[in-house]
Amino acid sequence: MSNKVPAHEIIIARSDSEIQQCYDVRIAVFHIEQKFPLETEIDEYDTNKTATHFLLRLTPSLTPAGTIRAYMAPGGYYKLSRLAVIKDYRSFRFGRELVVALHDWVKTHALNAGSTEWVEIVSHSQLPVKGFYSKFGYQAQGPEFDEDGDPHQKMVLRLPL
Repeated sequence: MSNKVPAHEIIIARSDSEIQQCYDVRIAVFHIEQKFPLETEIDEYDTNKTATHFLLRLTPSLTPAGTIRAYMAPGGYYKLSRLAVIKDYRSFRFGRELVVALHDWVKTHALNAGSTEWVEIVSHSQLPVKGFYSKFGYQAQGPEFDEDGDPHQKMVLRLPL
């Protein structure tokens, strides 16, 4: 594959087919590649449609290459979850672009909801990618823990608005 970044766009997945493409990317990465159980991939935030899904797709083909999900958690913070980029496209920094898109969405959502100073975003990071989140200012909180059979670390960001 070329080192040239392929033309792409990030959209908020709104239609059932766009959301399914997000699920397909997640299943390819988390279940097929990383061997997480399939039954853990689609959860209550997917089924009750409270999550906002971002889809990174190549243009003009609209081939899905990455996804990330956000939702307002019961504790009043935003949750960043299910960041996945198809292996062939990881060298293009698409994961970084997806996190930035999510942060931009959180800022807009929080300001529209009346927040004025900062919001908290939480992610449960797989241990090998803690450094990725640290580059955005996320800080580890608490002990490592098991999630779906794999060690994770709670990472927290206070995002200024």
